Amino acid sequence: MEEILVQFPDLNDVQKKQFEQLYDLYHDWNAKINVISRKDIDQLYTKHVLHSLGIAKVMVFKPNADVMDVGTGGGFPAIPLAILFPETNFYAIDVIAKKIKVVNEVATALQLKNIKAEQKRAELVTDKFDFIVSRAVTNMPDFVAWVKGKTKKQSIHELENGILYLKGGDLTEELKDFPKANLYNLSDFFNDEFFETKKVVHLPLKLKG
Repeated sequence: MEEILVQFPDLNDVQKKQFEQLYDLYHDWNAKINVISRKDIDQLYTKHVLHSLGIAKVMVFKPNADVMDVGTGGGFPAIPLAILFPETNFYAIDVIAKKIKVVNEVATALQLKNIKAEQKRAELVTDKFDFIVSRAVTNMPDFVAWVKGKTKKQSIHELENGILYLKGGDLTEELKDFPKANLYNLSDFFNDEFFETKKVVHLPLKLKG
């Protein structure tokens, strides 16, 4: 939690309280529905909250922008980003109903009005978004296939509309067919050794027509 305050010093009192509440909320829900591995729950802020906020080091979402989180699990990166960007609209999906239950319960407890969570496959979503975010739910070629055609034509941010993907390790092979992908090393922003190989991948997705 201290690192979040250091990295994001402009948080207001409401946001600070919401981030503080995450620890008890996720410990409570994880005991009922296992959405975070038992060994990771005590490192919730580093491995889940701060990792999710790595996207915010690359992209400051604008008010009324629409962002979809595919394979949100227990709400990462959607919930930390929804706290940080209260005027941005977040849509979190996962195929596992109990995980979506946790997202909705946490969002309700935090009184987050800017996030909607549903059990749904990405391929079945018909809305369009400025950005599609995720934490390494699959390889990039498969992910692109899931979300193709779901980005808005008009970009309102500094980066082109498309994917912002949290991923670790050597991505050379996985991204060889995506020459427009840009990689941002989270180790440039965060000191913890957990982030040494972690990256945000930005891949523009142009909507044809």
